[in-house]
Amino acid sequence: MLPVWMCLLSGLLAGLLPGIGTEPQIPDPLVPTPGSNCTTATLKVEFSTKVVEHEYIVSFTGYFSAKARSLYISSALRNAGGELEWHIVPRENPASDFPSDFELVHIRKASPSSLLTLEDHPCIKRVTPQRKVFRSLKYTPCETEKWQSWQSSRSFRRTSLSLGSGFWHATGRHSSRRLLRAIPRHVAQILQADVLWQMGHTGSGVKVAVFDTGLSEKHPHFKNVKERTNWTNEKTLDDGLGHGTFVAGVIASMRECQGFAPDAELHIFKVFTNNQVSYTSWFLDAFNYAILKKIDVLNLSIGGPDFMDHPFVDKVWELTANRVIMVSAIGNDGPLYGTLNNPADQMDVIGVGGIDFEDNIARFSSRGMTTWELPGGYGRVKPDIVTYGSGVRGSGMKEGCRSLSGTSVASPVVAGAVALLASTVQNRELVNPASMKQALIASARRLPGVNMFEQGHGKLDLIRAYQILNSYRPQASLSPSYIDLTECPYMWPYCSQPIYYGGMPTIVNVTFLNGMGVTGRIVDKPIWQPYLPQNGDHIDVALSYSPVLWPWVGYMAVSISVAKKAASWEGIAQGHVMVTVASPAENDVGGELTSTIKLPIKVKIVPTPPRSKRVLWDQYHNLRYPPGYFPRDNLRMKNDPLDWNGDHIHTNFRDMYQHLRSMGYFVEVLGAPITCFDASQYGTLLMVDSEEEYFPEEITKLRRDIDNGLSLIIFSDWYNTSVMRRVKFYDENTRQWWMPDTGGANVPALNDLISVWGMAFSDGLYEGDFTLADHDMYYASGCSIARFPEDGIVIAKNLKDQGLEVLQQETAVVEAVPILGLYQTPSEGGGRIALYGDSNCIDDSHRQKDCFWLLDALLQYTSYSMTPPSLSHSHSRVAPPTGVERPLPQRLEGNHLYRYSKVLEAHLGDPKPRPLPACPHLSWAKPQPLNETAPRYYSQTELNTFSGQPCH
Repeated sequence: MLPVWMCLLSGLLAGLLPGIGTEPQIPDPLVPTPGSNCTTATLKVEFSTKVVEHEYIVSFTGYFSAKARSLYISSALRNAGGELEWHIVPRENPASDFPSDFELVHIRKASPSSLLTLEDHPCIKRVTPQRKVFRSLKYTPCETEKWQSWQSSRSFRRTSLSLGSGFWHATGRHSSRRLLRAIPRHVAQILQADVLWQMGHTGSGVKVAVFDTGLSEKHPHFKNVKERTNWTNEKTLDDGLGHGTFVAGVIASMRECQGFAPDAELHIFKVFTNNQVSYTSWFLDAFNYAILKKIDVLNLSIGGPDFMDHPFVDKVWELTANRVIMVSAIGNDGPLYGTLNNPADQMDVIGVGGIDFEDNIARFSSRGMTTWELPGGYGRVKPDIVTYGSGVRGSGMKEGCRSLSGTSVASPVVAGAVALLASTVQNRELVNPASMKQALIASARRLPGVNMFEQGHGKLDLIRAYQILNSYRPQASLSPSYIDLTECPYMWPYCSQPIYYGGMPTIVNVTFLNGMGVTGRIVDKPIWQPYLPQNGDHIDVALSYSPVLWPWVGYMAVSISVAKKAASWEGIAQGHVMVTVASPAENDVGGELTSTIKLPIKVKIVPTPPRSKRVLWDQYHNLRYPPGYFPRDNLRMKNDPLDWNGDHIHTNFRDMYQHLRSMGYFVEVLGAPITCFDASQYGTLLMVDSEEEYFPEEITKLRRDIDNGLSLIIFSDWYNTSVMRRVKFYDENTRQWWMPDTGGANVPALNDLISVWGMAFSDGLYEGDFTLADHDMYYASGCSIARFPEDGIVIAKNLKDQGLEVLQQETAVVEAVPILGLYQTPSEGGGRIALYGDSNCIDDSHRQKDCFWLLDALLQYTSYSMTPPSLSHSHSRVAPPTGVERPLPQRLEGNHLYRYSKVLEAHLGDPKPRPLPACPHLSWAKPQPLNETAPRYYSQTELNTFSGQPCH
């Protein structure tokens, strides 16, 4: 077996091109809309995937010649033993003549042990099955405005972002008569690209890659197609579906529906056949070839929820590290929050959201925050910018123009603008993924009344971006560039609640953009400088950050708390954080470039609210896809099987959060174990849709806390091992069946938590409409209460047995299903507990009828000991169940929750709790006070009201 350094050496001798290769999971193909005479058209797309029998992708640790790759595979399979029949599958494409970081191998009768032997070779990174993707298209009649959203039967894959709903936010703009303005014909002219054209800038010298369905050779709209490459097994380079032509036209059409950069070098990558089929290996070769051809701008209109698809993420990093400016659509999963798609949610990628021609955020455009950082606390700002994505005109498949909607329509708008901007810069060395993003976000026009998780930094402004880019000096910057927790609605959710002494630290995640170089570092430590005249000494600031910035980006988490001296104080406090970034000077000059940045901070402080008004949301015990299979809480949503929105008060529980704030409650987020908060500060702990297990120490502490006055509300969901086995699916990547790691909630773990009070949920699975306290309710795949104290209040309803329907396709109604329980614990001064078996009525994801009124009633009970008469005297009240009728649900045997859990670890085949981790300890920055008045920092909204350039 060769050591890694021997692999590298022999690779160099065999003709290695240096680099680090990774093997991304194939993105699902783009969604085209077939050519027609319609001005707009809608398309429903369904797709499926399957493994190509006997074919495997072998990924290497670097780029090696074909001879070296063959040598390593031969060596590894020689050690596998047995009579293996194998050969390397020829790949006849433009990348064949270059070193590569993967090989496609046909192995008959491959065993798991032989594949493991391949992976044991020090030069081989991983082995995955070759995958084939199929598309089927269903057309619907042309419509002028209404765009139907589509859902895939496998929506957890990366999918096309071409189409989406076109029902836009109501902004109140149509409540009065007004003069209607004429809309220019083409999106490039709307964004004033013609101003730059008249200056002689048309995209010349910029290489733009279009990864799509190809382009016909003699299409009349294009004059500078530098290269058309075919990565498929078809013999034609032509676009048989029209989507690739549309995207290319938005970027570089020279006539009719004009593109932004008609003289840009178009590099057309046909990676899908006319039958909508693609293979993993095609994408890998195409990405590598883009790096080799030194592509400047790459448009990628694909996306999916899997931000932990590490090979794909690594490959994107590799592309941007090679100065490829990647532009990607943010997703068509709006208006739900927490729906950002990868790779557009990566900080080194320009993530684009969509607006209509009235500057409203398109309903279909996905919203932030990023969910990489959950469940620990808060995500980051995305999209980066927004631009037109509804009813945009682009090139038809053979000639003429057509219209499409979706964030992948907005994506080539930005890609074309980026290509045009790059051509205006004389010193092209200044143009890189960071500097281009800096210019775009610094020049963006803030949209009024829209928060940062909807619009990012605002609407693309091509002319202002040109002005910034052409006076640019390499520097570092921050996104967002300031933290103002008083600026609403832009800084929502931070501006929606003041901070106070004793509250959980408010965490704002800020991104470094380093235009000085692909690598950088933070010099010394960031400095916190409070302004004394502006009460800056009333807040404490803790900073954690990435010591290395790569590629082009880094992070800084800013945690803000109120100092003890301000426990009863109300007012505004200000200060700033000072950070210095250094990067190695390029072009062998030696030395370093440095850039110092100020991050202004402004917060509103109020006296600490009473305990009864404070609600603590347990985020630590919520899990989401990826990495495990955590199913949806509502089993009716078969086309959207994975729970992937973060289960956060500012993502899919946003409406609930807004409601609680309107009722005067203060809601804080617990991103640590239950052992890490002072229960005497809070009236109610709110646990919703928990999938995680609990440390024994958490169970013990919670019991003690409730004895001492803390109250608990639990919204559960279904858990039934038979149903979990029924909703499994076959994963073609791993060639394994995926079994849910929990149900909608982890009911056995919840039962461990509440068993001391004689409470438990069942494994029943129920659904149905009913009326409670004069409110219409819908129970969506909820469980029932199996056991409850005899002196408690229990409400029951007649519901359909959904478990029976799933398992046996039979329908039956079960009478008096216990769904709601209220209980006062017996200890003197003890807290109260409320249980409800379904969380869908407070979850934005698939909510049909909200039950915010019920949450209000439960909080009145837990926080103020006020039992709602509508519940205590309800005709639906029944005797509490004793739990003797059926056994309580047990954990699914052989489940893999321990692989993704923060609580469990594998232990001789029987998962056990890990040692309880230490509670997060923030290292508060030592303040360096400034006895001077804070400078006036203008928000972008204010700057947009100025004419010309603002004075500094």
